[in-house]
Amino acid sequence: MNPLPIDEALPRVIAAFEVARNVILSAPPGAGKTTRVPLELIAMPWLEGRKIIMLEPRRLAARRAADYMARQLKEETGKTVGYRIRGDAKVSSATRIEVVTEGILTRMIHGEPELPGVGLVIFDEFHERSIHADLGLALTLDVQEHLRDDLRLLVMSATLDGVALNRVLGKVPVVESEGQSYPVETTYLESVPTDAVEETVAHTVHRALREAEGDILVFLPGQREIRRVERLLEDSSLPEGTLLCTLHGDASPDIQHAALTPALPGTRKVILSTSIAESSLTIDGVRVVVDAGLARSARFDPRRGMSGLVTTTASRAAVNQRRGRAARQGPGVCYRLWTESRNDALPKHPTPEIVVADLAPLALDIARWGAGSAEGLLFIDPPPQAHLAQARSLLLSLGALDQRGALTPHGMVMANLPVHPRLAHMIVRAKELGLGSTACDVAALLEERDIVPAGLRVDVDLATRIRALYGGGEVDRGVRARVQAGARRLRELVGVGEEQADERRLGILLALAYPDRIARRRTPGGSRYQMANGTGAALPEWSHLSREEYLAIADVDGAVTDAKIFLAAPVDRAEIVEVFDGRVTEEDQVFWSDAHEAVIARHVQRLGSLILSETTIRPKGDAVRVAMADGIRAMGLSVLPWTKEANALRARSEWVRQRGLVPQEDWPDLTDECLTALVTVWLRPFLNGITRRAQLQKLDMTKVLRSLFTQRQLMALDALAPETIRTPSGSRIRLDYSAGALPVLAVRLQEMFGLTDTPAIAGGKFKVLIHLLSPANRPLAVTQDLKSFWTTTYPEVRKEMRGSYPKHVWPEDPLNALPTRKTKK
Repeated sequence: MNPLPIDEALPRVIAAFEVARNVILSAPPGAGKTTRVPLELIAMPWLEGRKIIMLEPRRLAARRAADYMARQLKEETGKTVGYRIRGDAKVSSATRIEVVTEGILTRMIHGEPELPGVGLVIFDEFHERSIHADLGLALTLDVQEHLRDDLRLLVMSATLDGVALNRVLGKVPVVESEGQSYPVETTYLESVPTDAVEETVAHTVHRALREAEGDILVFLPGQREIRRVERLLEDSSLPEGTLLCTLHGDASPDIQHAALTPALPGTRKVILSTSIAESSLTIDGVRVVVDAGLARSARFDPRRGMSGLVTTTASRAAVNQRRGRAARQGPGVCYRLWTESRNDALPKHPTPEIVVADLAPLALDIARWGAGSAEGLLFIDPPPQAHLAQARSLLLSLGALDQRGALTPHGMVMANLPVHPRLAHMIVRAKELGLGSTACDVAALLEERDIVPAGLRVDVDLATRIRALYGGGEVDRGVRARVQAGARRLRELVGVGEEQADERRLGILLALAYPDRIARRRTPGGSRYQMANGTGAALPEWSHLSREEYLAIADVDGAVTDAKIFLAAPVDRAEIVEVFDGRVTEEDQVFWSDAHEAVIARHVQRLGSLILSETTIRPKGDAVRVAMADGIRAMGLSVLPWTKEANALRARSEWVRQRGLVPQEDWPDLTDECLTALVTVWLRPFLNGITRRAQLQKLDMTKVLRSLFTQRQLMALDALAPETIRTPSGSRIRLDYSAGALPVLAVRLQEMFGLTDTPAIAGGKFKVLIHLLSPANRPLAVTQDLKSFWTTTYPEVRKEMRGSYPKHVWPEDPLNALPTRKTKK
């Protein structure tokens, strides 16, 4: 074998296994740990002829690692070294090293918990923190603890969080390899780019072709950006002999082979890649890396029960991995498309998938393992409780778990199918409906990326994908082959034969998988829908599905407002009612309608938050009064017919209550805040026969408010805060309790002649504030001391007013003058 940098660390790895059953190996990119360590350890006597299982996070890396090790042994893949990935396997009875991925290890443990015939489990590239690796490590540790104390574990990574691993592995030997380090010249942008990222990448590729030697590996967040950069470069003047290649997980084997094969003499390759090339893959000839500094991953929203792809800034660990691609075989160059000052602000590590992913598959695996809850397993990062609770709620609704959280027989059948629990439930139920074959096609399609090449405008109708699966049209042949193989495998597992897909029933199949995404069109002819989970969703305006009233939606983004529908199928309401008979409910609804400003009553048939049908009925009963009260709360108390008398009663009561003159706990609180909050309580008895805003004018608000007081309280109110005061002239003048801290008596000056003592209320505790008015009811003076007013202020007022109102009474001696209601002589 060719010497590799990891060779110097191999004796230490072997020695570590002599004293411990678990070992951590840290080695930089390009050291050769993936392909050299398993071949070295397979000869260890403690294996006793048993095999090594190595978990790889990516299918392409798993297959290439197995092929490379087989070539090192001068054998075909599938003999001593083999692989097992989703939809493809090359293993035999002679296989001693088996490279697996995509949850294969988890299924092996569930199938045979003691892992018979396995002596070592290797977790490679663990820094990528896939959810499969985290769960696989937790289950393997549980097997080691309770069933197989002779089982050994090796965790390998380029950038390892040793502290976190030690928390679950315990104090174990850590072997570190410095590897072979070639220098990398790193170039940053001088300023933040203003162009689109694809234009910046294309410009930098041209720069790299001029300035550096060797093939160029370009890191982009996804296929969409790869296609855009590819078009920009194809439309530009690339140097002669430059070959454009693309590399991503959904690329066909031919396209992947072209990207990974060394360039012919006299030519250079530009490889546009997703993060698939970050680790595990050595691409011969690459000396230059162009890094856009972006990453794309799924983010799950437990409240909405949906995931969406999010483009984020790549972590420092990831961009350092990418830079290392340029120095695997010699000195290299790395062009980073961000400023050097921004580099330190990058997150240190990528977010573990278990923290942000849909946890329904994990929750099903945990239940199948019998752990009950995640606390029973050793996770480096425990799954978030909100995500896990939502996942268990989904499994409960699908019938996979019982109320205790234990796996049901239906759940066990689901767990045996290598697809998402939603799709497993769909397949099992579809078989009962005679749609098992079609369901397997649908499940295989939904487990893969879109069969239609990205960028091609086709309808979001699932039927277009079913036709493309077995018909003609422009499709991704690699994806189609994987989907067809996946569908065949599923049919074998569930025991159904291959039949022509029933396009008319695609909607009900999606409804079985996504009952929370059954949707009804909001308005006739519109493209916006309401889903059963309460979330809105929108079709592309050009989709022919917009003529359908009901849809079952398979794929949406996780937008905050209306989610975008990417894949759906029409479904019939009668079929929904039939299939979901136990979950469809019927009820009478009475509610306030802001649009109609009236109480609406209807009989509805619903599935979750989705109303399947509705019929208008006559509103009646207490529910009408409650709904009317809700409407008043929504519109505000100002819609009620407040009279002067009613407002005065409120003001008097509040003046008494706020000054502590009555017991606070028993006295009605008539503030706007309290009346609004309790409108259903205090106003409901008076709303008989009232169903519209206009009818509120019938209410006697003084009568309504007085009903809130006991007779004794009303008597106390009259005693403490009288509604009126009798003036010396014999008039009864209403006091204004809303003006401030003191009630105001606004009275014409002539009616107060002869009175020297200011009127008081509340047993004499509070003197009223007197506003003395002119004959035209304009303010002349404000006083709380009448005696002083007559002697000091009145003479000036008399002098001024006699000229303005010569026909009115202005005596020189107001203390001995007769009060009068008549102002003229």
